[in-house]
Amino acid sequence: MSVLNAFLSKVVIQIVNPIILLLSSGAFIVFIWGIFEFIAHAGDAKKREEGRKAIFWGLIGLVIIFGAYGIINVALGTFNLTQITK
Repeated sequence: MSVLNAFLSKVVIQIVNPIILLLSSGAFIVFIWGIFEFIAHAGDAKKREEGRKAIFWGLIGLVIIFGAYGIINVALGTFNLTQITK
């Protein structure tokens, strides 16, 4: 079981964590871009709606990404594997 634990630890640290970081960065950039669009084009209803959609989808992306990270840690805890904190 220690071999499996070591393997899963390395997979999560080397593959899953960087992917989660990259996706969360992208979702955060979409969120910030939506805020910029919403504020910068306050006079244009169409641009304001585009900004609102970007804010919404950025938040949805962040919730999904951090939810997946939480599910991974719950699954690791359920099977008595060490939880990844790095």
